[in-house]
Amino acid sequence: MLEQRIQQNFIDSADLKYQAAPLLSKPIADAVQALLACVTGGCKVLACGNGGSAGDVQHFAAEFVGRYERERPGLAAIALTTDSSIITAVANDYDFSAIFARQVRALGQAGDVLLAISTSGNSGNVLAAIAAAHERDMVVIGLSGRGGGKMQQALRDTDVHICVPHERTARIQEVHILALHCLCDAVDTLLLGDLETPP
Repeated sequence: MLEQRIQQNFIDSADLKYQAAPLLSKPIADAVQALLACVTGGCKVLACGNGGSAGDVQHFAAEFVGRYERERPGLAAIALTTDSSIITAVANDYDFSAIFARQVRALGQAGDVLLAISTSGNSGNVLAAIAAAHERDMVVIGLSGRGGGKMQQALRDTDVHICVPHERTARIQEVHILALHCLCDAVDTLLLGDLETPP
């Protein structure tokens, strides 16, 4: 019984990825172009999210600054989820909803990209970060699910929305990490050339 349940999780995750591939390939490709313009222009990526999404943006930043699958110079990316002193100071002195927006206003500049993840699309602090990024003339790449929530309305036509067509948080997050890997792979391919067989 338990093994059957485990196998069903694998099947459900794989099914969603197959279904989402034709829907998400275009916005992911658009996001790649935004990231490429950012890093080749000497700018940086700021990334934010809560809970599992916080882990995802840290994972993304690690693969940009370090490497994905191939050696290359580090690409500028900062996860806004990692400095406990900043996060607790801003949450204490202002409000939890300001923990990312305050950092975006302090660190963000025109030409930078904000990578904003919210599985529901309704995370208040992520929405506030999007508004702050717009104040700084930054492009936003938003990752969400469940129809996009409030993120759908918060994003501009010049932004990119990667919205996973599913309701379950776990399934949405599984596609988010695949989307982030697609971003890293495509940026590396455009910067370094194609590889016939990934290592």
